[in-house]
Amino acid sequence: MTIAQQHSIDHKQSIGEWINWLADYGKTEDGGVTRLLYSESWKQAQLSLQQVMIQNGFAVRFDEVGNLFARYAGTAEPGSIILTGSHIDTVQNGGKFDGAYGVLASLIAAHQLYVQHGPPKKTIEVVSLAEEEGSRFPFTFWGSKWITGQSTLAEARELVDSDGISLQQAMVDAGFGEPIPQAEVKESIDAFIELHIEQGILLEKKQKDVGIVSDIVGQRRYTVQFTGESNHAGTTPMSMRKDALRLAAEFITYITDQSEQLDPSLVATIGRLSVSPNMPNVIAGGVECSLDVRHADSELLDQFEDIVDQFMQTAKQKKMEMQLDCWLKIEPVHLSDRHVEIAYKQAEALGLSYEKMVSGAGHDAQVFGATCPTTLLFVPSKNGISHSPEEWTDTAALEKGVELLKSQLYALAYE
Repeated sequence: MTIAQQHSIDHKQSIGEWINWLADYGKTEDGGVTRLLYSESWKQAQLSLQQVMIQNGFAVRFDEVGNLFARYAGTAEPGSIILTGSHIDTVQNGGKFDGAYGVLASLIAAHQLYVQHGPPKKTIEVVSLAEEEGSRFPFTFWGSKWITGQSTLAEARELVDSDGISLQQAMVDAGFGEPIPQAEVKESIDAFIELHIEQGILLEKKQKDVGIVSDIVGQRRYTVQFTGESNHAGTTPMSMRKDALRLAAEFITYITDQSEQLDPSLVATIGRLSVSPNMPNVIAGGVECSLDVRHADSELLDQFEDIVDQFMQTAKQKKMEMQLDCWLKIEPVHLSDRHVEIAYKQAEALGLSYEKMVSGAGHDAQVFGATCPTTLLFVPSKNGISHSPEEWTDTAALEKGVELLKSQLYALAYE
């Protein structure tokens, strides 16, 4: 009998088997997963998780936007919630571990604690967040921002996907979007814990069992436009050109050099480049590129933005135009020192080697970390590959993460 048939969280079934089960929802031909927000594969994955939760004794509910919750109510402080989980949406043709591991590991950890120790003192609630990646709509952390009150349904009307479907319409089509009466009992999220694959190579290279994150970097994302003048490639002298591509190339070299000089931990990336008219015998009149900048210090991010602004003088000297549009600004988050210290002690008690880390990738923990004490735990990623069908973490490493998560939940909800 398969996991899907019996819906039972059993000690004999590994976390790897559960991940393979969930990966069937949105599975691609080359072994990846495409499970975009409110798509049919996303909806079926959430509904299947709902059945697993129900059949394992959790009290289960959806909220307005499709976040799925499963709880074991606390006996002493039921209104105090220790929330744990991650997201189930993916990038296009992504991996099967990203997000899904954190949801399934949380279910397993919470259930095993309940079986071994009975109901917790504080409520343990597992969440399968509706969305984190921003792969379908130009918006990230929809699920966690909704829970923390940082986003509203009004925003959903303004956001559309590549087919012109609004976030609100997609949400309604998936069966969500209607207001749900608030519970009469006042509740608060006392803590949030997220377990995730590293999506980097540090833990594997250092041969560490787990990573314990102290800070999550802030992110600034920009669209940069360079405007010159298209002209004939053969008849326009080099000294008379207004070559937007040349200006863009100088900018790429400039921001790369400046980031290395400013701070070794700062990263600046040009990931997308669009050239107009993009013809072999025409000087480029327009270039648009992306710029992604990350660091754990917001003041340093501000300083780097000033450095980027200074390059506009180069454009003016060359009688060309440059525009810089910041469309995403996420502040760095320092995670709870107390909860990080608890994680250190739990890792040592379990005999796990660990690395204190700064996360260079954004996670839902970043959103929760601004509103409540938060822990972010990592397990190694093979070759650091993520957002790809090649994404992989060995089952033994996954299980170590589950054990650390169990210990953290026990310390916060049972003791």
